[in-house]
Amino acid sequence: MKQPNRAEIKPGKKVQIILKQDQRSGKLTEGIVKDILTNAAKHPHGIKVRLQNGAVGRVQAIVDAD
Repeated sequence: MKQPNRAEIKPGKKVQIILKQDQRSGKLTEGIVKDILTNAAKHPHGIKVRLQNGAVGRVQAIVDAD
């Protein structure tokens, strides 16, 4: 699966992230982006974000592509 780059991720977008503790299992967490934490345009493991519920992880997919 190709992760989205930073330009595709905006606050308010619904995304699926992988939390640090879920990296081995691959379990995804869904939520709304609050902050983008990675400054680089792309990252091999996904752009790190903070969701509105406070969870921090790397974006694996955008749920609502508009």
